[in-house]
Amino acid sequence: MRQEYLEAYDSQLRTGAEIANAVEVTEHGPLRLATMPGGQGFITYADLGGADADGIAALVDAAAEHFRGLGGISSVEWKTRGHDRAPGLHDSLVRRGFVPEEPESIMIGEARLLAQTIEIPAGVDIRRARTDAEVLAAGEMQGEVFADAEWRSRAEALVARLRADDAVELWIAVAEGAVVSAGRLEPVARTDFAGLWGGATRPEWRGRGIYRALTAERARSALSRGLRYLQSDSTEFSRPILERSGLIRVSTTTPYVWTPPSR
Repeated sequence: MRQEYLEAYDSQLRTGAEIANAVEVTEHGPLRLATMPGGQGFITYADLGGADADGIAALVDAAAEHFRGLGGISSVEWKTRGHDRAPGLHDSLVRRGFVPEEPESIMIGEARLLAQTIEIPAGVDIRRARTDAEVLAAGEMQGEVFADAEWRSRAEALVARLRADDAVELWIAVAEGAVVSAGRLEPVARTDFAGLWGGATRPEWRGRGIYRALTAERARSALSRGLRYLQSDSTEFSRPILERSGLIRVSTTTPYVWTPPSR
């Protein structure tokens, strides 16, 4: 099962699916060098073409020079995967000024297995967010949980995105008139996948099945769209929660982030 999920991930979710919203994409050997909205650079690939350590160092150098030459790029992410054959990649990235962030687990599960009936406390209502006010309330909750001072700009961007793209869904759990948990469902066009992103629950409401129920509702919605798999990149905090919902860890991913020097 793990290998089947990993093969589906590699064949469907890498390269094109990751940069579908890119403003511009340049190919360099196996690399896809994407400029994303907002001035972020993103580097992805299906594999590194069997390159040795010297070949990989040359690819890292070429990617950095590409984004250095563009201007207006605030940061660049090179998304690594733990199951790739990539000799010397870590050393080459660090030498070029890329800083590794915390590793995350690549979690995948079948929507039909995740669409469970979960018992939750009385008075908790789980539903899809339909109004701007609900989206902003969820964003404020997530900002408090993650200590994110920029939550409002992110929430307003999500409001605009939800207005423009009815494939993206925000699901919320409401109790005592407040949003206590939330998470997005993002179907990936032309694949069998939907992503689970942005999950957060207020501390005092954790351990009561609410986030698992939120995941189950998103699984049911994914099934209604004819999708087979759910996928998430999860921290070590959220991984056990997703495992209890039925997702399994198929690999890891570590983002390496570089800030180009000012021009």
